[in-house]
Amino acid sequence: MSLRRVCYRSFRGFAGWQHRVARRLTPAGQLVAAGLLAAVVVGPNTRLTVAYQAVTFLAALLLVALAGALRRPPRLTVRRRLPRFATVGEPLTYTVHVRNPGARAARGLALLEDLGDPRPSFADFATMPEPDEARRNRFDRAVGYPRWAWLLARNRRASVAEQALPPLPPGGETEARLRLTPRHRGRVTFEGTTVARREPLGLARALRRLAGPDTLLILPRRYPLPPLALPGGRKYQHGGIALATSVGDSEEFAALRDYRQGDPLKRIHWRAWARAGRPVVREYQDEFFVRHALVLDTFTEAPTPAFEEAVSVAASFACGIGAQDSLLDLLFVGPDAYSVTAGRSVGHVERMLEILAAVRPCRDRPFAALARLLFERRASLSGAVCILLAWDAARRALVSRLRALGTPTLVLLVTTPRGEPTPPDVHRLEVGRVGEGLARL
Repeated sequence: MSLRRVCYRSFRGFAGWQHRVARRLTPAGQLVAAGLLAAVVVGPNTRLTVAYQAVTFLAALLLVALAGALRRPPRLTVRRRLPRFATVGEPLTYTVHVRNPGARAARGLALLEDLGDPRPSFADFATMPEPDEARRNRFDRAVGYPRWAWLLARNRRASVAEQALPPLPPGGETEARLRLTPRHRGRVTFEGTTVARREPLGLARALRRLAGPDTLLILPRRYPLPPLALPGGRKYQHGGIALATSVGDSEEFAALRDYRQGDPLKRIHWRAWARAGRPVVREYQDEFFVRHALVLDTFTEAPTPAFEEAVSVAASFACGIGAQDSLLDLLFVGPDAYSVTAGRSVGHVERMLEILAAVRPCRDRPFAALARLLFERRASLSGAVCILLAWDAARRALVSRLRALGTPTLVLLVTTPRGEPTPPDVHRLEVGRVGEGLARL
């Protein structure tokens, strides 16, 4: 068995044990347990120290507390009411309906949410490097604990604070309000709810787990944009708005008129012919409207802070089209090449945000795949907004070709403060100051 797999199993087992201890012991109980461990370490020699007395006292406290937590709390019925979405960095409050169906009053209880297991898979642990992992020392890179800790924190997409319940008489009901803090975009899984009751010393909890699966989608962080006139004007759209997100050869209906020699038979309106007693055809019109491409660069080895900020910038522009009478095509590459359109009642911005909430780095395809996806649609585009993660030869070539073809292009480079220099027509958005950079556009 390889060292990496042995380390993974050790980290996974320790994280599981740590979670169980944190559930069973209160913060005060964890402090007592830490004191007990410290006393055991420093007090093995009873002739040189009296720490063994602290060992006896603290161990007795924990044993009494754990014995008092053996009696499980009463069974309650809970029903969670979640909103459709949450947003990174914006805490929300949701309600849980709680009912006591038993014959005895329920007192001193609290609710703990059971979120999905955040421990990463071995595949992620083995293949997804921590940002700036190359700067770690050789031991950390070989064992991989910093990578494990980073993946574990990244998979903890939300946290929910413990919520105390008021006394519930037999058959009583209440509405508990729980506070959820979204930390990372993605889907949060609720596996159930745990009813907890502290024993008299307040060091340990008695637990009863109740089933209650649910999910919540956390959307990317969004920044306010200044009044921004995106580059480009109205462009001819073959087939009109009916063809904006579909494949085929439909057009925008305008009116009915009499048949003229040479009109295609497929345009005959048979019902109108039956009413009028003469051939009648449908007449269509071409449409011109503004359509922009929102190009998201996903080509990076890991979901670095710059990548997450790039997704947030894309989400900010996606929401910005709500006040504009235009179309926006979100273009990015993952396992496949993706194109999602919103605006002018063709698509919903919420759908675009849901997709952005699940975007992952692309590590197995070349940057040329994104260029092909963009230039296939260039003829219908009024302009492009390119959100890039680097300013290398491939990305410079993409922007230069767009501008050479006459497509107005707004280039945003999301980078760290020590990132590479860029020309004046490329807007730098530094990690940690992205909102300020967008406000200057």
